[in-house]
Amino acid sequence: MIRSIVLYTEEIDDLELAAEELFAQAAEFEFEENSVAIMFMDLDTEYPELYELLHEKWDIPIVAATTVGILTAREGYCRSGISLMLMTASDCGFTVGMTHDLSVDNYPQVIRETYEALEKETGGEEVKLVLTLGAKPTEMAGDDIISVLDDMGKRVKVFGALASDMFSFTDFRVAFNDRVEWHAQIFILITGNVEPKFLKVQSLSGKANFCYEVTRSDRNLVYRLGNGTFLEALNKSGLGSDKVIVAGEYIQTPFVTVLEKPGGVRVEALRNLTRLDHETGSGLFLGGIPEGSSLELGLLNKEDVKTSVSEAFDEILEWLKNDGKNCSTILCCSCTARFLAIGNDGTLEAESYQGRLPEGVSLMGMYSYGEYCPFEEEEWYNVFHNSTFTILCL
Repeated sequence: MIRSIVLYTEEIDDLELAAEELFAQAAEFEFEENSVAIMFMDLDTEYPELYELLHEKWDIPIVAATTVGILTAREGYCRSGISLMLMTASDCGFTVGMTHDLSVDNYPQVIRETYEALEKETGGEEVKLVLTLGAKPTEMAGDDIISVLDDMGKRVKVFGALASDMFSFTDFRVAFNDRVEWHAQIFILITGNVEPKFLKVQSLSGKANFCYEVTRSDRNLVYRLGNGTFLEALNKSGLGSDKVIVAGEYIQTPFVTVLEKPGGVRVEALRNLTRLDHETGSGLFLGGIPEGSSLELGLLNKEDVKTSVSEAFDEILEWLKNDGKNCSTILCCSCTARFLAIGNDGTLEAESYQGRLPEGVSLMGMYSYGEYCPFEEEEWYNVFHNSTFTILCL
């Protein structure tokens, strides 16, 4: 069974003080045989300096990702600062590693080599869950990470998120121990006594009058819809833009596509548009949009975000009372699209859980550029999401 504690400091300038505050909050926490630390941090955090301070006291793997916003059980929503979850267990193992610099050309080989090396370190134990944090090159689709694992035949559930920044898509980064990378993927392979529960929330109130077949695309780059370019389809519907960086303009209207999974299963996934190329008429998305799929336009508003997340935590709390009595750890990831959609009401999603969790259950989350969470019906499939709130209970 995994036990955890979430630590938080708003101090990002004086890192010696920040470390002291984190250590003080963990003074009563007892480490078991195997441990790992997961950190979400403000963009301005000087991570290498902080890592050295933490490593002097805690000789455990530490992974980190930048984010535009942090969620914790105690503080709720935090616009800035550093949060850190310590996870420990005697009957679970944590095998941790990070890829080298990823590119659109090398990612299949690099991810495969990294995962296989970590799998060997488990000593042949079955991997029950993979936690992942990433910072991908623009040309890669978020789906590319899980697609490699699927192609390898790794039937393992994956949960996690992509690091975020202040919507420049250039300043995010991830870290593993003393290494910091701008284009890399972290994997935490969990073995032993763990039974994860997942929940995802999409919060769409409906769909706009925009539906096309994708007739030409390359991973996350869509060139043509129907008989025209992607941009022509937007203009025809009165949804076009003369800008290049357009993430903020389409926040409340995420695109909806359908992904084909093994056995003919069709999974609906949301996709955020980030960039327009006015020469080619194409659009670049965070997630993949395959040729032959449909592309629609969803509608997202603040009230739907609030209601849907509250209902999700109602379900989680009911589960904690009954089947989930051994749960001590909740990780959650919310899309930056939702972050912008709720505007000044930054606490909106945090209000769904704050003050409601049972004693001994810790929660930490982040606002990300994409979420990894299994889609489950009769079968389960790993899916890369946008505009989605995802929850993992351990």
